[in-house]
Formats: sequence, C-alpha cells, structure tokens
Amino acid sequence: VSGEPVKTNEVDLPKSYTFSPAVIEIDAGSTVTWTNNDNFPHNVHLLDGTDRTVDLGIGETGTVTFEERGTIYYECSIHPQQMRGKILVN
Repeated sequence: VSGEPVKTNEVDLPKSYTFSPAVIEIDAGSTVTWTNNDNFPHNVHLLDGTDRTVDLGIGETGTVTFEERGTIYYECSIHPQQMRGKILVN
C-alpha cells in the first residue's frame, strides 16, 4: 500500500473500489471509522493475525479501535486485488 499517510481516523469507500485515504496515521487508542459510499457491499478485513472482519453494507459505517502501536494492513476480502489499506498506529 503506497501513499503519504494522512492523519485521520475517517476512511471513505467512494464509488471506485478504493479506501480513501489508503494510508492513515492515528494515535494508539484511537477508533477508525470506515464509511461505505460505494454502490456495492465491502468489508474491512484486518491482516494482523486476528482475522477480524467488519462488514460494510451500502451506506453503512464500521469501526475498530487500535490500542497497540504498529503498522496494520487491511483489505476488502471481497475485492482484495483493488482494495487495500494501511494504518500507522503511533
């Protein structure tokens, strides 16, 4: 996942099969909110060994709180080739 990190805890899923921004930076203990504004269902599948998945129907939001510092990669497991993201937890 490439791109400059954006300091935010809000990630949009626009009508383009992407996470926007793709790379975010948060403080430990922060909650990230994903909002699916696409015309298709998606999810947030964490690739951190927990196998946690947050389903996002059309127009729905989902949240995850990140307590531990580190880099978390995630994908939409429905569209893993197009939709990948990264969270830098400070």
